[in-house]
Order: sequence, then C-alpha cells, then structure tokens
Amino acid sequence: MVRNPERRTALVDAAIEVLAREGARGLTFRAVDAEAKVPPGTASNYFTSRDDLFTQAGRHIHVRMTPDPAEVSEAMRPEPSRELVASLMHWLLRRIVKERTGYLAMLELRLEATRRPELREALTGAIRADLDANIAFHLDAGLPGDADTVRLLYFAMTGLLIDTLTLPDVLGPDQTDRLVEMIVARVVAP
Repeated sequence: MVRNPERRTALVDAAIEVLAREGARGLTFRAVDAEAKVPPGTASNYFTSRDDLFTQAGRHIHVRMTPDPAEVSEAMRPEPSRELVASLMHWLLRRIVKERTGYLAMLELRLEATRRPELREALTGAIRADLDANIAFHLDAGLPGDADTVRLLYFAMTGLLIDTLTLPDVLGPDQTDRLVEMIVARVVAP
C-alpha cells in the first residue's frame, strides 16, 4: 500500500463526495479517482477493498464534520443558559446544512453499516465517542441539564436534521427554527 497521508485524505474526501452525490452503490474506486482528479487506479493503491474504502470514509467523516475550535470558542462566549443551548442547536443546524455533503454521506454510511460489520464497528465507535465528548463538553461548560439532556437533544436534532437535509419541503426554515426552540424548551429544564 502506498503511504502518502495527504493523498489518502484527498481520496477519502472524494469518497465522501461520491457517497453524498451517488450513494453507496456509486462508491467505486473509479468514481473516487475521478472525483479526486487522480490517475485511474490510484484509489486501489490506497485501499485494499471497497469495504476498506467505506471504513476509512466512516472514520474520516467525523474529522471533516468537527467544528473549528475557534468557532466553538466564539459560540460559547455567552453565559451558560437555556438560551445558549438553543443558540448552539441553531448553530448546529446551520453548520450541518452548510456541510450538507458530509451529513448526507454520513447517512449513506449508516445505512451501509447495516451490511458491513467493520464499517458498523468504526461508525459505532466514532459516534459513541462524539456523543460522549458532547456530553462532557456540555457538563464541563456548565450548560443546564445532565447527560440525558444531551442524549435527548442529540436524538431530537438528528431527526430534525434528517428531514431538513433529505426532504426540505416537509418543513420550511421558519418551522425548523421554531422546532429547534421547542426542542430546547421541552428538553432543557429552566
């Protein structure tokens, strides 16, 4: 296997783009090579199989979707409060809509994980670690609520994000913003 970390990252990013645009069936070495604008056969030099390509995309997608620490610091400037939690949920929604490709690829990876044990293991570990990190962040920041509050916010926002990205006409932007406020109001104790 070739050992060029920058090229591997570019190929995994290309795989994420292909997943979001064409779905799991469209994720081939040839499609990744074309998306990354590299010579044909390059992806097959970096990944042992399609399963390996899926697994690497599953491991990398969380890195790609992690917010910039400076943006997090800016978002956390106000005092911890229920209003700050609502602001953070609106910010999350805006970030995911902006990084639509990554989130759609994540949905494809989740579906594919039902058929690929190695991918399921990689995604489960990454998502569990992200959720644990979000819980720790919430508690360490002194935001209102406990670990279950974060879990409920996570699952409620995940559902809202899925509909917002896949069927945007189900809810308009005004309803989406109103639902974010309702989620926080009902999940986060005053």
